[in-house]
Amino acid sequence: MGALVTLHPPIGSPHTGVPWVVTIGSLGDREDWDPVVCGPYEREHAIALARAVVADDDLMAVVEPMFPLDSADAIRAEIGAVRAAAENAEQPGEELLAEQGIGGPPPPTPGRSEVRDGWRRIATRLSG
Repeated sequence: MGALVTLHPPIGSPHTGVPWVVTIGSLGDREDWDPVVCGPYEREHAIALARAVVADDDLMAVVEPMFPLDSADAIRAEIGAVRAAAENAEQPGEELLAEQGIGGPPPPTPGRSEVRDGWRRIATRLSG
């Protein structure tokens, strides 16, 4: 059984609507290969796909938001916002959740057409 690590943004977080990526690698030092990075996906699709892949194998999946920022200044502004939020103890942050030994029924794994529909929605949001 594998492990899944992901962020759980608070309700209303803008991070929920951005594209998400999945990085899958070896669990521990058992194997020597480069991790596979996949995406972008909608958050629910990313989590379901990651769970399906690691459920029956000794793999680790990290599911995280991808910030489609269009300039170095935009990246600096995002870094500043994250730093400021980390310094503000009163503001709830994102919760990092690790699921070890994933058990129970996984969420439905999206099919190819559902993932492709998600890609179209992501493209529309990014270009709109």
